[in-house]
Amino acid sequence: MDGIDKQTGKTLPAADSIVIFFTASVLLGIAPGPDNIFVLAQSAIHGCRAGLVVTLGLCSGLLIHTLAVTLGVAAVFQTSETAFTLLKLVGAAYLLYLAWQAFRASSRNLSQARPGVSGFLQLYRRGIIMNVTNPKVSIFFLAFLPQFADPSKGFLAGQLVMLGLVFIIATLLVFGTISLLAGTLGGWLNHSSKAQRMLNRMAGVVFAGLAIRLLFVDR
Repeated sequence: MDGIDKQTGKTLPAADSIVIFFTASVLLGIAPGPDNIFVLAQSAIHGCRAGLVVTLGLCSGLLIHTLAVTLGVAAVFQTSETAFTLLKLVGAAYLLYLAWQAFRASSRNLSQARPGVSGFLQLYRRGIIMNVTNPKVSIFFLAFLPQFADPSKGFLAGQLVMLGLVFIIATLLVFGTISLLAGTLGGWLNHSSKAQRMLNRMAGVVFAGLAIRLLFVDR
């Protein structure tokens, strides 16, 4: 049965549509991609709490993408080659910066591996920037969310926001699990300085690879 918005009297997406959308969102979250690889790398190096903080940052970015789709801003990146290229270059540059930091971190003391409050805030910002500067996410949301919304039922903006929130919940569950698993493995590896250097260098390679991948994506 369709849900009813009590303030407007207009219908929201049907429950079965929400279930299908949630299932698809979980599967998309599990599929290897820049965001979950980013969470995995940060969790392995800094621990599961760091991965969870990054996940919150990424989900904050998803909220921005949801609002952008609802307001129609994301359409600009689909139709404007200049806007798409600019955002892509910014995202790639940031990933290369993270790669550089990871390679430099290989010589730091192991006691610095666990971030404090300021470190968690930095990881949260990284998650937001990582997600927002990926134009493919904007275009994906623009193509994905409307498929599960029904304009004939009215209150289209509300439907899109609800779907975006459902996607964020699915992402929190999937990425949270990744954080816990990778954090456990990373905690074991972090007892070795050699393993710590290896983790940092692997993270640097991952970030550099993601930057190169982003540079060559098309709309």
